[in-house]
Amino acid sequence: MAAKSLGDRLRRRAARWPVIIGLTGSIGMGKSTLARMARRLGVAVHDADATVHALLGRRGAAVAAVLAAFPGVGTLTEGIDRKALGARVFGRPPALARLEAILHPLVRRREAAFLRCCGLGRRKVVILDVPLLFETGGEHRCDRVMVVSAPAFLQSQRVLRRPGMTAALLADIRARQTPEVVKRLNAEAVVPTGLGPRPALRALRANLTMARSGVRRWRRGKRTYRPHA
Repeated sequence: MAAKSLGDRLRRRAARWPVIIGLTGSIGMGKSTLARMARRLGVAVHDADATVHALLGRRGAAVAAVLAAFPGVGTLTEGIDRKALGARVFGRPPALARLEAILHPLVRRREAAFLRCCGLGRRKVVILDVPLLFETGGEHRCDRVMVVSAPAFLQSQRVLRRPGMTAALLADIRARQTPEVVKRLNAEAVVPTGLGPRPALRALRANLTMARSGVRRWRRGKRTYRPHA
């Protein structure tokens, strides 16, 4: 029997593999709220932030490596004090890069396990909830990207209500994140969250319907547009 062509193998694999939606958005845009809506609709969601919390928590897989790189920010048995760790890395690019070099491969490993499990379960659509999707090149692992967005004034109101958040810290976070206009330009869908939950839910449902129909953009490998500063 003749060997199957590469195209045949790719089509068979695509038929078994779920459509991957990358969900992202800047701080305070409503990404976590949209992810909760997706779960209520029965969609499997991999939360990168929750994964990081687990990795840094009690007996987390990243604890030993983080303590070796940043002594004094926690203990092997109790995990990492995130506030102490944040004080060591925020505003210090080399330190932040060292932390990301520890965490990102571990997050990717758990994401891969999640996708394998969803593929075996014959799920048609899954969501990767990744705050720094564009910043880490994660859009190339997705078939579609969905960006949540809200007006800047509403973003500020939401974020500044959080305990310990200041205008200066918000400005620093914004400076490290991909600009909103770039995210919107590179997304297949933009979900507005500034008008309340109903419009956001309608937009989410429409995007899930399109994904479940088998529409794949095959953005993996597609070049991301990043305008010059």
